Amino acid sequence: MASSMQDEYGAMDDSGLTYIHQGAFQLESGEHLTNPQVRYNTWGKLNATRDNVLFICHALTGNSRLDTWWGGLLGPGKAFDTNKYLVVGANIIGSCYGSTGPCSLNPETKKRYGSDFPTITIRDTVALHMEMVKVGLRARAVHCVIGGSFGGMQALEWAIMGGPEFVRLCCPIACGAAHTAWQIGISETQRQAIYADLKWRGGAFPPEDPPTAGLSVARQIAMFSYRTGVAFEGKFGRRTADGSSALSTHPDWEVKRYLEYQGQKFLNRFDALTYVKLTEQMDTHDIARGRGDAKQVLSKVPQPCLILSIDSDILYPPHEQRFLATHLPRAHFVSIRSDDGHDGFLLAQDQVSAAITQFLDNYPVPSSSKI
Repeated sequence: MASSMQDEYGAMDDSGLTYIHQGAFQLESGEHLTNPQVRYNTWGKLNATRDNVLFICHALTGNSRLDTWWGGLLGPGKAFDTNKYLVVGANIIGSCYGSTGPCSLNPETKKRYGSDFPTITIRDTVALHMEMVKVGLRARAVHCVIGGSFGGMQALEWAIMGGPEFVRLCCPIACGAAHTAWQIGISETQRQAIYADLKWRGGAFPPEDPPTAGLSVARQIAMFSYRTGVAFEGKFGRRTADGSSALSTHPDWEVKRYLEYQGQKFLNRFDALTYVKLTEQMDTHDIARGRGDAKQVLSKVPQPCLILSIDSDILYPPHEQRFLATHLPRAHFVSIRSDDGHDGFLLAQDQVSAAITQFLDNYPVPSSSKI
């Protein structure tokens, strides 16, 4: 019963190809990373004019293996049609799935970055990923950038930073123009759970003795923001795992079992410092930062954009996607019906697939660019 809610991710690993930036990669903070690497995966083939790339951005704890978490959209004849496109997934800078992050060795010190890992912004991640596509894959243009949640934030930056000359289409899902106080606050409660673990040690914990209790609680907090009361009630209600009375000492609620299961499962695939650093990277999201008013920034994005919204999302509420759709000049807005909340962008794959397929059919790769 512990895993009776559908999981949003399948088996996770760091397998794939590697792109390495040679030398110092300058960050927005003024710091740099030396020879940072990006782990990525591809499906399909680059066409003769090298402009049929579909770049898929992953969410907070995802990886470049989109076949394990958006597999229903990937393959011949599907939304991410490998007969039409070179589909690319790349791991975020700062993650623990192959790209340079806190668990990586610093080439300058020959030691693990650990708590010395610098501040990374979403724009930093997009800049390095964009370089990987241009230099590593030698692509001339990206047909469409698609992503949900943290991935949607990246997709918006791709459209802005790449411009219509390099990025033709954009599809941000379940995100807004900036990380709001609501979202920063939810992330901060998770970070505070990690900080409260005595093993945190200011982030300077030894790899063999990590703050697992704090990370487990952080993941349990996150699960509430990703789902809905309707979904939890439908799956668990007030049932106890052993059929005991609600008046017994420490009732073993089914929902309690589920949260503990999710927290424990997460420990097998993620690192506490990485989690802190990535949630802080999400908090840098603000398309208006250094550019002016958000409405003005959006009004200057000329590419067609598909905005997908999950109607029950309490983490990134639908009014945030409607704001994007209102102010992007060539926006198409689609609301996804789901009781699964924010995780609907991963779980309602049939609806998401149908919307993306129609959008891409409306804006095909130019005929001169076919494989």
